[in-house]
Amino acid sequence: MVKGLIDSFRTSLKYRGGWRKLLQHMYANGDYPFKVGTFIGADDFGNRYYENRVDYPFGQHRWVEPADIHNFDSTHVPPDWHGWMMHMHDEPPHQEEEQFNRLKQNIDPSAPSDAPYDHNIGYQNEVFNFNGMHNQSQIRSRGYGIGNSIVGLPANAPDAYYTQPGSPYNPAFIRKFEYKGDLDEATGGGRPYKNDVWKKRLMTAAEKEEIENPSDTVDSSHAMLTPREEAILARGGTLPKK
Repeated sequence: MVKGLIDSFRTSLKYRGGWRKLLQHMYANGDYPFKVGTFIGADDFGNRYYENRVDYPFGQHRWVEPADIHNFDSTHVPPDWHGWMMHMHDEPPHQEEEQFNRLKQNIDPSAPSDAPYDHNIGYQNEVFNFNGMHNQSQIRSRGYGIGNSIVGLPANAPDAYYTQPGSPYNPAFIRKFEYKGDLDEATGGGRPYKNDVWKKRLMTAAEKEEIENPSDTVDSSHAMLTPREEAILARGGTLPKK
């Protein structure tokens, strides 16, 4: 047992390139015995991917070693490398085109086709990310206008997570705040309101009393009008002098 432990340390030290890299690997992955394998490739963010089909059982023979060991989770693995690690496909991303070309030789078309693609993969949208994160739901401020230092989102920057059309959090559907009117509009303004409830709260007791008990005085000029004359006044017209 002691000899096996010493051999594991020797192999890992040689494989990692010293104690510093070995301790960093122990901190990041926590694997024991220390994993060694064949370097398969790296993504755009520096995460390195390994494989060892000899020493480890199926399901543990592929792994990733993060570039940033302090801020890393599974969402930092790009979709193409995630497919390779989860055995959705056997070829790593940099060998996909070779795999497509090899498998296309086995396709026997049953009828002529005008399709723009010669394989079943079809159109693929470009993958977008923010600081290595492909899960956009994490790219949000930790508080109003303060940003998120964990993911690198600056203050007052818009959140990147998806919101459905019509959502009150969707910038395209946020209603602009507008006032409905002003009780002191005739004197230059001072008591704006956005709805009737707000208007009633701003009114003085005398103004409320005037609305609840309107004055009985009637304009003598509008007394005894015919329906035709009332219609003219309603349209903004004027009556001929009698």
